[in-house]
Amino acid sequence: MKIIDYCMMFFGGIILFYMLFVIVSYCTMFIIAMLDLRKRYRLDLSEYDDAHIDAFYSKPVSLLVPAYNEEVGVVDTVYSLLNLRYPQTEIIIINDGSTDQTLQTVIEHFQMKPINKIVRTNIPTKDIKQIYESEIYKNCILVDKENGGKADALNVGINVSQYPYFCSIDGDSILDEKSLLRVMKPIILSDGEVIAAGGNIRIANGAKMQFGSIYETQLPSNYLVIMQVIEYLRAFLMGRIALSKFNLVLIISGAFSVFSKKWAVEAGGYSTNIIGEDMELVVNIHRLIKEKKENKRIEFVPDPVCWTEAPQTLGVLRNQRRRWHQGLFESLWKHKKMTLNPRYGMIGFLSFPYFWLVECLGPIVELGGYIYIVIAFFVGKIYYEVALMLLLLFVIYGVIFSIAAVLFESWSMNTYPKKRELLRMILLAFTEIFWYRPLTLFWRCEGLVRFVLRKSDWGNMKRVGIAEKEKSV
Repeated sequence: MKIIDYCMMFFGGIILFYMLFVIVSYCTMFIIAMLDLRKRYRLDLSEYDDAHIDAFYSKPVSLLVPAYNEEVGVVDTVYSLLNLRYPQTEIIIINDGSTDQTLQTVIEHFQMKPINKIVRTNIPTKDIKQIYESEIYKNCILVDKENGGKADALNVGINVSQYPYFCSIDGDSILDEKSLLRVMKPIILSDGEVIAAGGNIRIANGAKMQFGSIYETQLPSNYLVIMQVIEYLRAFLMGRIALSKFNLVLIISGAFSVFSKKWAVEAGGYSTNIIGEDMELVVNIHRLIKEKKENKRIEFVPDPVCWTEAPQTLGVLRNQRRRWHQGLFESLWKHKKMTLNPRYGMIGFLSFPYFWLVECLGPIVELGGYIYIVIAFFVGKIYYEVALMLLLLFVIYGVIFSIAAVLFESWSMNTYPKKRELLRMILLAFTEIFWYRPLTLFWRCEGLVRFVLRKSDWGNMKRVGIAEKEKSV
């Protein structure tokens, strides 16, 4: 029995200390994010956009849309890009050997015709079969290529692009009309100091949309999707704003991010041999900045919004989450020499340890906490007290932060203004630690196992359509 007692005290102490460390870290980031958003809240963003519109002419942007079996949503995505309020863009849709009707859908809908175009191979890629140009939108290009994965499709887009900046957008995503304008703002106003920026991602399931524009947002009825809405708010509003403020962000979402083409090409483009290609590019650019001793920044911008489709079933969500976590571990492991390396400054001393301890290894410790609570219930004695403390910390970590993020979003962004919807989200947040959190922790642990076993398949990510479409009369 003494061995069991020692083990329970030892592991209970480790888990308690870890959870306290995570909560303190999140509290710090929440305060930083709150102060930063408070400043933004006082600005009239519309006037701010108009004041700098002329400066954007000097920074044209190539919009890259990798598409593999995206026939359901790719047309709406392209329409949202055509609706963007930005002086000069080109839209490059890259069909990555789709097996559905993606290619035919784009060709027919946008009246694409084959053209001859010289492509400079800055980054090695799979072969291009044919390039098309729209007869009705001259800035819209379609590239049909051999299947090589999303990273390879993006590299083809970089090679085909003609502008100094490119923006990667998922084939199932919708941008607000001012999203590109606002995500480019730190790049423009920093006079080249900011070389990459990522925008805010929101879930569009249940929204109403017409011709690529979302004109009404509403909370979906699916509880699984609502939990993802809450999760996205917590991740984007708290973690990334704080890390970005100190140039420590390692992840900007591949669904909506802008990069300097020069720096991306010098960093080797998107890696085709790793699952988390978006994080890998950001880490490679950070590494390049430090090695060249340049004063450059990568930022997260909370104002721009990209609407994307969230998984609506447990199976699809499981594939997504374990893939995300496997990609995170792969990238951290590949660049493990940057951890605590003085050559890489605060990236090595703060950002990498944070992602190792909190984001990567966290699921193992947290899942262990849930198991500890169950065991303590049967063992009894003093472990009841330790288990109750752990449960309290889980409530603070999961429920309190989620509710705070929801209320903060409503105050600063006004995305979900209806009181009934806010109440639904707050009530559902109270249930997170009993079903949603343990499931996602288990799936993330699966991602670690898949990394160890060197499995690299993406899994089924079936799309059902980003939003409710307006019916034609």
